[in-house]
Amino acid sequence: MVRHPLRGSERTIPQDARILGDAHPAEQIRALVQLRRPNEADLDARLSGFAHAHAAGTPPPTPLTREQWAAQFGATTDDIDAVRNFAREHGLQVVDVSVAAATVTLEGAVEQFCKAFDTHLHRVAHGDCEYRGRSGPLRLPESLQDVVVAVLGLDSRPQAEPHFRFVPLPTGTTEPGGIRPARAAPTASYTPVQLAQLYGFPQGDGAGQCIALIELGGGYREDDLRAYFQELGVPMPTVTSVPVGQGANRPTGDPGGPDGEVMLDLEVAGAAAPGATLAVYFTVNTDAGFVQAINAAIHDTKLRPSVVSISWGAPESAWTPQAMQAVNAALQSAATMGVTVCVASGDSGSSDGLPDRTDHVDFPASSPYALACGGTSVRASGNRIAEETVWNDGAQGGAGGGGVSAVFALPSWQQGLAAQQTRGASVPLPRRGVPDVSADADPLTGYVVRVNGETGVVGGTSAAAPLWAALIARINAIKGRPVGYLHARLYQNPGAFNDIKQGNNGTFAAAPGWDACTGLGSPKGDAIANLF
Repeated sequence: MVRHPLRGSERTIPQDARILGDAHPAEQIRALVQLRRPNEADLDARLSGFAHAHAAGTPPPTPLTREQWAAQFGATTDDIDAVRNFAREHGLQVVDVSVAAATVTLEGAVEQFCKAFDTHLHRVAHGDCEYRGRSGPLRLPESLQDVVVAVLGLDSRPQAEPHFRFVPLPTGTTEPGGIRPARAAPTASYTPVQLAQLYGFPQGDGAGQCIALIELGGGYREDDLRAYFQELGVPMPTVTSVPVGQGANRPTGDPGGPDGEVMLDLEVAGAAAPGATLAVYFTVNTDAGFVQAINAAIHDTKLRPSVVSISWGAPESAWTPQAMQAVNAALQSAATMGVTVCVASGDSGSSDGLPDRTDHVDFPASSPYALACGGTSVRASGNRIAEETVWNDGAQGGAGGGGVSAVFALPSWQQGLAAQQTRGASVPLPRRGVPDVSADADPLTGYVVRVNGETGVVGGTSAAAPLWAALIARINAIKGRPVGYLHARLYQNPGAFNDIKQGNNGTFAAAPGWDACTGLGSPKGDAIANLF
């Protein structure tokens, strides 16, 4: 049988990893098969229509309903049947089909998958983690060569990291009757309610909206949430756990682990938009799990989120091209359905945590269909912002992620912009610039939260993403319609932002207007609402 390499599926085993042996041939595993979408030209035209309308200040096209999307851009019956036949020939089971997401989930033994996709799976130890790993490309028969665009999950290495930093508060920093700003340094920390006030969020609570939170591990305890919102004096929002694939709400008990991310997202979004339903899509931390969770939220015909918050990511170079394509395709579908996707830009400055002394940006924040959320440091005086700078803790190791994508082309709404470098040069953007917007992310001026019974201050762009999601939910509720893929409108109206002009994230420096540290700046909530 003639086999063809699946474009973008190449993997390598990290040089500092150890191969422990072959994966057990009888081990039962799952893989996510991503199919091509029909009518790509129509999809591109629709996406361009949103950008052009927002740039011109005219009403954008009416977003598609989820049902309309599935009918126009979902997988075809012929393509699904081709995968079913392939699975049958190799003894694999079809356990799930999503027409809307154009995915088929297969289950079978390691040995069967290796034969089906002409690959070899190893047991790999890397750091404190063990996973199934592979190297080289996957291969497809001619019957699937033009049908399948990605096969994910055979390699089970962790795909992403949460972008937060948890600092426990010393005993005695909370007061009876409510959580108070905690002095952890020369500056103060704030509750999400206080930050929403400082950023001038419009009135309302997001009632009638659903905010989707994507979580690649950890979990929450309802008693923690009840205690937190009671102390804040904020109504407890409706929280729904949505298991995706083999994911579930599984608290670990470690505030510094995935639980911290889950609780941060819930408490920030819930405090700033307590009228919105919070839907937590739990999945496993693999490339397949990430794609499945985003698709589950975007194509959910029951909860119908109008905004998605993603606080997980990894440098672009840590992704296979096929996985990036699958995520980007999901974000494109969100844009056409009027779903805004807010994504943390990373917490390691312009290097994105890589040691090669070059610049990197985080994905999926670098997708042009993500609203990339960077980080600032805020000092307040009363009910107003006295000073706001780029978040960069220097020797303490945290800084807002930002820079220039190595993968994505320059979007129309970033044409003519330049990235100011710390050493003085201003370089015209050659490709997608990150971030788009920003908000408080410094742990020293961060968010007071509660995780596993412990109160602490959390920073990181993981806090900025759910705060922006809450703002979008409030605006959607006020306007009675989703603002959706709003990038072009934002870039046409820089006056709706607090322009950050001080600080740097390593290579890049703050500058008037857009910069590669804080994007357009932090929100003037009412002004942004008035754009729509």
